[in-house]
Amino acid sequence: MLKVLIVDDEYLARIELTRLLSMHADIEIVGEAEDGHQALELLKKTSVDLVFVDIQMPEMDGLEFAKQAESEQFHLVFCTAFSEHAVDAFELNAFDYIVKPIMPDRLEAVLNKVRLVQESHDETESDDIQCLPDNHGLLLKFGSDYKIVRINEIFRFESLGNHVAVYSDSGKSYLHISLSKVEKRLDPTLFFKASRSDIVRVDQIEKIEEGMASGSLQVHMNNGQEIDVSRRQVQLLRKVFSIDSF
Repeated sequence: MLKVLIVDDEYLARIELTRLLSMHADIEIVGEAEDGHQALELLKKTSVDLVFVDIQMPEMDGLEFAKQAESEQFHLVFCTAFSEHAVDAFELNAFDYIVKPIMPDRLEAVLNKVRLVQESHDETESDDIQCLPDNHGLLLKFGSDYKIVRINEIFRFESLGNHVAVYSDSGKSYLHISLSKVEKRLDPTLFFKASRSDIVRVDQIEKIEEGMASGSLQVHMNNGQEIDVSRRQVQLLRKVFSIDSF
């Protein structure tokens, strides 16, 4: 069950979002707020998984709320009629962004993405962590569209702050998750952690050369990307491609 908080100064907007969310059996609306101040007070009393927040509100707007809220405790989704705020929203590590009027299919896509991350988090917290199968699909956003990308189509994961960039033949997308959590779900025989910021798919490595730093290496991927391998990972990489691997 996903616990949801709705933050919007417009009563009708809250009613409409409540109606759309009520169509999903795993959603529980635990509170509503008319501005950022009220929302912050509610967060002190109630644990939530997902917050839908408008940007333009009196007293405290959505952007200021995002700056003050401990958003690592929940997923933050901005809902607004003003798409020009998208850059500001994602600079504040928003999980996603919905332009009003909210379309049911767009809302469902956001909820599915939250469910996927939540499921991954719950599983990584368990004692028995299982690698995702190579045909497991991830719902990723490319521009304004969403696409399911299989693990076997992904050739690189790159840590970028609180997000992970995902590189595939479909392009570049993002997951709101840490690289360490991604690593725990990947098959180590298929993926190699080149450094603290990069994980690459082994069968997509075309060649390996000496790196710029002493004792380092650089892998060249089939798509032309060049990725540095940290010195502490060099021996592991050599082992992956050694005769002893057979």
